[in-house]
Amino acid sequence: MAENGEEKLIATVQHIIKTLGRTDTMTEDILKVFSNYDGRFSIDKLSGKRDAASGVGGGGGGSSEEQQHVPMTSFERTLRTLDRQISQVINQERLIWSESDAAEGFLEAVDDLIATIKDLESAPLGNNQHLLDRADDLLQKCMFRLEREFKSLIERPDDAAPAAPSRPTGFDSDESDEYEYDEDIEDARIPIARPVTDYDVVIDALPPGSVSDLHKIARRMVAAGFGRECAETYVVARKGFLEESVARLGLRYRTAEDVKTAPWDELELEIARWIPAFNMVFKILVPSERRLCDRLFDGLLPYGDMAFAGASRPPALQLLSFADAVAAASRAPERLFRVVDMYEAARDLLPELETIFSDEYSCALRNEVATVCSALGSSIKGIFMELENLIRRDPVRVAVPGGGLHPITRYVMNYLRAACGSRQTLEEVMEGGDFGAMSVGPIDPDRPTSSLAIHIAWIMDVLQKNLEAKSELYREPALSCVFLMNNGKYILQKVKDSELGVLLGEEWSKQMNSKVRRWNREYHRVWAKIVSVLQINDGGVRPEKLRVFNNYLDENCKIQREWVIADEQMRIDLRMAIMDSVVPAYRTFLSRLRAISDTRDVYVKYTPEDVEACIGELFQGTEKR
Repeated sequence: MAENGEEKLIATVQHIIKTLGRTDTMTEDILKVFSNYDGRFSIDKLSGKRDAASGVGGGGGGSSEEQQHVPMTSFERTLRTLDRQISQVINQERLIWSESDAAEGFLEAVDDLIATIKDLESAPLGNNQHLLDRADDLLQKCMFRLEREFKSLIERPDDAAPAAPSRPTGFDSDESDEYEYDEDIEDARIPIARPVTDYDVVIDALPPGSVSDLHKIARRMVAAGFGRECAETYVVARKGFLEESVARLGLRYRTAEDVKTAPWDELELEIARWIPAFNMVFKILVPSERRLCDRLFDGLLPYGDMAFAGASRPPALQLLSFADAVAAASRAPERLFRVVDMYEAARDLLPELETIFSDEYSCALRNEVATVCSALGSSIKGIFMELENLIRRDPVRVAVPGGGLHPITRYVMNYLRAACGSRQTLEEVMEGGDFGAMSVGPIDPDRPTSSLAIHIAWIMDVLQKNLEAKSELYREPALSCVFLMNNGKYILQKVKDSELGVLLGEEWSKQMNSKVRRWNREYHRVWAKIVSVLQINDGGVRPEKLRVFNNYLDENCKIQREWVIADEQMRIDLRMAIMDSVVPAYRTFLSRLRAISDTRDVYVKYTPEDVEACIGELFQGTEKR
């Protein structure tokens, strides 16, 4: 009885459908209403019995049109219904996601369409091929519209109408003093974000609601086989945000030729901006992008990795290409310190990139950072080689007045002392370490045989040979010795109590001290000649010797008064040594002379005190005359 009652109910519904369903569309709508109302009225059950009834009635008094009507399959009815629903949505101008109900309904329709296509693909082809083609065309239209919605949600997460680009989240501020302005970049006032010191932050570029909506879209596009297109759309949509973010860091694009020809003071300022920008991009911007991709494409591998690699590559390459251009540009010694800063920034970052760039699509970016790090290391080596060449090329033409400190000595020693402030980095570079692992071990404090120590010892040897060649410009051998003493003493002072002393070792310092003492002895030969005049030999004390002594003393004091001893203590010690050599001999000679005859005082021009005073005025230099 129950079955008969259900059959009568279904028959009644079929009669209503037949009576009111004047067109296929109306019939499909009525079928859907009843099927949604009661599970017993499934579309297949109602349509099947209706088609059977139509077939039986065909032999009756039906019209010829009814007799020739070809029954619709459930696939075709479903496809027509989806086509009508989807077309109403995708043909509207406003964004679908401006209304949450419309968005959810559209996604449900897309799900149904994807399921229908899968059913068609698994069913025997027969007469279904044209339906499959129609379904694929409709799916293509859905994907085009989803791409548009996906891009709009990223670019305008508030679902607003197109407007002027807003400041990227994480760089925005309501206060104008949060920014500086660079008016040199394309003649536009571009706000420059102030540098940060805390890189342990993440930028949420999109609100959580938008992230959820985007994930829903991405899931449908991947399910439909459009995962790559979805990832590419993400890259295009994020391009503006990332480009503006880098611009706000004060950087502008420079070609390798621009870097090569730029004045050093301008390039140095650009490098000073590059280092914090490099850290900002790779420690904040790129990790934030990684997090966003992981959320948008959660469970949709590998498309999240593809999107992340595509979005991160342009800003990363802009920074890396600049560093690479700097590494390949001039290797003038003054560039060392900025290049070392760039090298350290890249080197310190590499371990952190192991996790961020761990997938097959982005690992190439980490390798490029390592390559740039290696190029900067090679540039550092090249700069040291250029320093050697600079010393060798320093002309041996003009002598320093008074045998004073040569500018090349001051430059090289101050340069090396400052460079050793980055000793650990230089050791690492000179040893040619593995830029991939970046495992820097502790530096041995007593290792004068390291690559850096050998390199610096070689530079010192080149400098010493250059100074010895310059000393030959002086006609007086004593002045040559003064010149070498001045420069040798200065070198020792710069080496003492610094990293240079550790690198060169105690043996090197002992040898250098020995050279300074030898030059000191050679200098004293000129005074030994004067003292020899006062020697009392078998000839006795002759007054004529005083005249020779006076002439020697006058000549030497006049000349050596203009000589220079740069180090004050060495100047005092040298004067005292001369006095200790000359004055006692002079005093003894005068005493012997006066013992012979008081009348011999006519030959006495200087008292011992006068000789001391004369020697005390030595080495004042021309500027103190």
